[in-house]
Amino acid sequence: QVQLVESGGGLVQPGGSLRLSCAFSGSSFSLYTMGWYRQGPGKQRDLVASITKDGNTNYADSVKGRFTISRDNAKDTVYLQMNSLKPEDTAVYYCKAALVIRVYWGQGTQVTVSP
Repeated sequence: QVQLVESGGGLVQPGGSLRLSCAFSGSSFSLYTMGWYRQGPGKQRDLVASITKDGNTNYADSVKGRFTISRDNAKDTVYLQMNSLKPEDTAVYYCKAALVIRVYWGQGTQVTVSP
């Protein structure tokens, strides 16, 4: 069974930075496509960024040039470096692991961008 635990969220001022981490427990982390999603108040959960087992990345247009997703297969961890944060980035950020029909979600971490 796979478990995902996110960390690194918090309160930050506009223009600031945060780095989210998602620790994966289970087997075969390196085979999974990992993703970060977010859900703002009253909104649906949307993809922020994803990274395949081969390191190919994909980003939502709203975060391109500001956010960077990366993975460390030696540590079974995926990261989301968030720079130039805006109030509209405020949301609960969720980590997702996907491999064929297996999909797992973390519990989420709150990111609040406010003066």
